[in-house]
Amino acid sequence: MAFIEAQNLSRSFVRYSAAKDGGLTRLWRRERTTIEALSGATFSVERGELVGLIGPNGAGKSTTVKLLTGILTPTDGTCVVDGRVPWQERREHVRHLGAVFGQRTQLWWDVPIRDSFELLRDMYSLEQGPWQKRLDMLVDALDLGELMRAPLRQLSLGQRMRAELCGSLLHEPALLFLDEPTIGLDAVSKLKLRAFLKEENARGTTILLTTHDMEDMLALCSRVMVLGHGKLLYDGQLDALLGRYDTVHILRAVYDGAPDPSRLSGLNCTRDGDAYIVTYEPEKQPTAEVLSQVLGAGAVREMTLKEQNVDELIARMYQEMAL
Repeated sequence: MAFIEAQNLSRSFVRYSAAKDGGLTRLWRRERTTIEALSGATFSVERGELVGLIGPNGAGKSTTVKLLTGILTPTDGTCVVDGRVPWQERREHVRHLGAVFGQRTQLWWDVPIRDSFELLRDMYSLEQGPWQKRLDMLVDALDLGELMRAPLRQLSLGQRMRAELCGSLLHEPALLFLDEPTIGLDAVSKLKLRAFLKEENARGTTILLTTHDMEDMLALCSRVMVLGHGKLLYDGQLDALLGRYDTVHILRAVYDGAPDPSRLSGLNCTRDGDAYIVTYEPEKQPTAEVLSQVLGAGAVREMTLKEQNVDELIARMYQEMAL
């Protein structure tokens, strides 16, 4: 059996709202609506995988994570995580989990984060020696050394996220849930955190990542699951998914002197100052042919070829999936 095995996992909620009809009765009458937050999701995750969950707000990502952690009980379907049913064996299950959920904190607001880490040691009944060794490694990897005596409330958002991640990994969980882990981090800190997560994953930790930062997804995840309207719409390789929507490439060339316009005929070519911009669809015009024409038009001083912005690709995917 896979590390995570979900079959037909579903969860619905009941929402009450004011009645739509007029009159005084709408003041006390309420309409009952059933919301399918997750419907019939079937998937499996092997031990040691790093999988991304993507989808617009309200797609069912948080509901999926809450079911896998045992916070919620499904209305239908089954799920087994590392041999346990999360909502039936919650106490034992959470001992093997780590989680960083956005703005929610597991550390204590007004005490130094070192004290919070010691409280977590007691909560998980960790031995002093292994705990200290693990803490030292995490503090170094997450650059928390100068922050250990500071209370959580005095830290910036990015510093808090690093501290939260440290607290979530102290007990060496087998499964780690991350929600927007690089929020508030500068570019250098993002790169360092991504490298750390790759190392943690290489150590055998299974990681499920939800984020709207597609740079995080590209850097960390080869496999993604796309959720929309409570349904699992795609489960597979991220490259294959993006390839479906990466239909337009842009080539930018700057020549030494004026190029031969006849050699650029047949291309969708425009001028941008000294640069010639060629926009084409690789399925209709192979990149090799476009490059041959551009290079044959004159002496090229510099040239760049770029695919579409990944955020634009994801936006197009959401649009075509009617998300």
